Amino acid sequence: MTISRTQLRDRLAGVIVRSAMGLQPRVVRHLSGPAVRVDGQELHPEVRLGLRLLAMSPDASFETLPLARARAEVSRDAAVFGGPPIHLPAVNDVTIPGNAGPIPARLYRPESRISRPGLLVYFHGGGWVLGDTDSADSVCRFLAAHAQVAVLSVDYRLAPEHPFPAAVDDALAAMHYAATNATALEIDGSAIAVGGDSAGGNLAAVLCQQATIGLAPMPVFQLLFFPVTDTSAKTRSYELFGDGYFLTEAQMDWYIDHYLPNVVDRLDPRASPLLAEDLSGLPPAYVAVAGFDPLRDEGEAYAQRLQEAGVPVALHRHSGLVHAFVNTTGIGTTGRDAMLQAAGALRMGVSLHKVP
Repeated sequence: MTISRTQLRDRLAGVIVRSAMGLQPRVVRHLSGPAVRVDGQELHPEVRLGLRLLAMSPDASFETLPLARARAEVSRDAAVFGGPPIHLPAVNDVTIPGNAGPIPARLYRPESRISRPGLLVYFHGGGWVLGDTDSADSVCRFLAAHAQVAVLSVDYRLAPEHPFPAAVDDALAAMHYAATNATALEIDGSAIAVGGDSAGGNLAAVLCQQATIGLAPMPVFQLLFFPVTDTSAKTRSYELFGDGYFLTEAQMDWYIDHYLPNVVDRLDPRASPLLAEDLSGLPPAYVAVAGFDPLRDEGEAYAQRLQEAGVPVALHRHSGLVHAFVNTTGIGTTGRDAMLQAAGALRMGVSLHKVP
């Protein structure tokens, strides 16, 4: 088998990153450079080292690259930081009927004695512009393995080719598909949750709101990782962490401009779920945010709004981490530890609704 230069580079990058993160903690602290403290938080040494390694890459930031190349870089980074794939009994590509055409998806089945596990319908991150089922593969495998649920990863349409509300429409179609095909999917139709990271967390939150007005079956639980909740304004965390901590303010501007070219749409709760007038009646939520993330404050604001509306919600701020920690379970311990907590919450949230 012939290995291309790109494949060789990616494999070498993976070896370097995993080797560096596997060093003794004192060595990691030394290599990571001086401590970084902002807003009463300290950036974890593993994360500092990871950011230093990323800074050595010759590639420019996503928003300065041609779109096809930016999408390829997201998948490459996910493969490097996600580590070797976790083995599962079955991983199959499926097709979801959508109003605008078929929607690709991937179904992950957990190692379980339960014949019909609960299901998590998952939406990947990438600013509604980047990402796919491949970039979310390590996340979905991890959640399936540790939460003991099946996971349906949805490859929703991306902007700018398909701007708002195309991704929302595909998210609703995915939830309808999961609920009406529970028998064929061999899952428990009474225990379907939704989740996602960043833009995917936005879609999961929006889906739940749309379910309250009958536009989708109501999920039993929502798992939101550093969700985008307000595309119309910027919080203080943008000022604090808008550059130098993986996700940048410039990237967010690029994502939002592509997904929501009509500025008026940014006030629509389907784009900015934090702006919805009433959040009552939504399913229980686990909201996880990163301390060093431009999206930190709006994620926490959404969790507070949910709580004020009487929705059971658990908010966890991983104060030493940066955006996209869900994609780092293959290196070090910080991302894995954060994801184990989330998997525990998901497992409990789904199990409470399973049919005995």
